[in-house]
This record gives sequence, C-alpha cells and structure tokens, in this order.
Amino acid sequence: MQTDSSAPRPRFFDHVAGTRDDARAELGRTLLEPRASIPPKYFYDRLGSALFTAITELPEYYPTRTEAGILAAHREAIAACVGRGTTLIDLGAGDCRKAASMLDVLAPAQYVAVDISSAFVSQALDALQRQYPALDTVGVGTDFAEALWLPEAVRATRRTFFYPGSSIGNFAPADARAFLERLRAQAGPDGGLLIGVDLAKPASVVVPAYDDPLGVTAAFNLNVLRHVNTLIGSDFDVADWSHVARLDEAASRIEMHVEARRACVVRWPGGERAFVAGERIHTENSYKYTPGSFGSLLADAGWSTTQRWIDARGWFALVHAVPASRPS
Repeated sequence: MQTDSSAPRPRFFDHVAGTRDDARAELGRTLLEPRASIPPKYFYDRLGSALFTAITELPEYYPTRTEAGILAAHREAIAACVGRGTTLIDLGAGDCRKAASMLDVLAPAQYVAVDISSAFVSQALDALQRQYPALDTVGVGTDFAEALWLPEAVRATRRTFFYPGSSIGNFAPADARAFLERLRAQAGPDGGLLIGVDLAKPASVVVPAYDDPLGVTAAFNLNVLRHVNTLIGSDFDVADWSHVARLDEAASRIEMHVEARRACVVRWPGGERAFVAGERIHTENSYKYTPGSFGSLLADAGWSTTQRWIDARGWFALVHAVPASRPS
C-alpha cells in the first residue's frame, strides 16, 4: 500500500537515549539505599504506558474519569482562561487523549507532546496528527522530572504547560515546588499552567484506585522490574515479587511498593542486593492535596491561581495559574 508522502508528520525529538547512563547510575544507587526504591518515572516503558492506559479504564480508578468530566463540563471556561493560540505543552502526554479532547476549543498554535516513553508517545502523536493535519505538532521524548528539555522547535511564546492527571502527587511536596518553579521559569511572563490535582478523600475510595481487584495496577507496578532489567541488565524475577499499596493518612499519600515473596538476590553489572522475604522496594508516592494546600504550593513556586474547577464530590481539581508577576 502506498503512503501519502505529502501528509504532515510530527517533528519528534528523542532525548531519552542520551540519559540511559544516568538511569543506570540512578537505579544502581536507589536499589542499594537502606530502603530500596525505584523512581516512578521508570514505570513508563511501552508496556507500562499501555498498562497505565488500561488502569484509567478501571471503575476503581476515579482520577481520569473525574478529570475528564471536569474538562467536558467546563470546556469554554477553561478555554477562556488559557486563551486560543497558545503553545500547548502536554507533560506526560501518554496517548495524548486528554489534550485531544480539548484541541478544538483551545485551538493552540502548536501542540507539544512530552513523555519519557518515546516510542509510545511518538505513535500516539502520529495518530493525532492524522486527526489534525493542519496542527503544528512536536513530540519530545525526555525525562522531565529533573529537568525539562525542550528543543528549539518548541515556540517560546505563550507557553501553557498542561499537566493533567494526578502526577504532581508523585513528587514529595518540596520536589513538587521545585518542579513547579522550573515550569514557571520556562513558561515566560506570558505563559500559563493547567494542572490536575487529586484531592484528599477516604481510604475506601482512594486505596482501591491503586489496588484494583482485577490486578491491572499490580501488573503495572510489577512491570517496573522488567523495565529495570532492560535498563541496567539486572535479573529481577517478577514471580519473586508482589504488589503492595497502602495509605499513609498522616502524610496524605498513597504508597506503592513491590514486596519480596521469598528471600532472593538481585544482580546487575557492578552491583547486587540480597532481599529477605517481606522486604519492599518503594516505587511510588501519590500525595493528595486540599484546594488550599495546593494553592499555597503554587504560590510558593511563583504561580498565581486564576481559576479552579472541582467535581461535585470534591474528589479532583483542575487548576489554571499564571506567573505571579503577571496580572491574573
């Protein structure tokens, strides 16, 4: 079958491969800490990204569904805050579905999909470009948790960072502030932020979202071990591990771990670690905020909240903010 060579294609910039040595060094360090951990950004290889998409379809996983309801119910108000013709930078874009639901009303001058899973987001962006052939699209494969790398192809004016979902909760509060400060610096004086925030709620609601009875979240969590094997040449046997999710009410966060079912030794080039039965590797935190506490976090990071939309149950918030030096 012939392809239309004149059909537009997204410009894609893969900055992930250049950080592979950094990943080996980071994982080698975190696995040897007194309490072993794997940073949550390593969930997202191609399979991990697909599993997370499946998680969002689960009845127990309320954030995606609730946020989608907010986006649908307040489309015009959100567009009025963001403004048409922005450079829409979608952080953790994944399958690009959330941004796609708003493209018609936002009418950005450029759409930039950023994700650590280069192959997954590149495929999604190709499909999106076919839906919107006239839209200037750019894809960026990069780890933006520590430093957001954007190529020169990304417009420098009127940048709106779109960070939906509850991923800001993966950062500890001090790290979340530093991350938001970095976005503030890259937004420029005419930029903005549209961010999703999971709000504090009872354990009976929040725990099943991270420990569903079908076991999809367990598969997502355990897949990180396979990804680590690929990245650093380790020999994790997934059968030796189980998924654990717990709520730390005092810290207002869900924690995810993988727990050793039996004593085992994990080896990788340049290192190894023995685990006893019941020992855990910490893979994710998901902090939950109140509207007030998140507003304070934004203010501390140099942002001024212009509008906040919350669902009727008070489970989730979508917040628009602009640099504090800019009139809101």
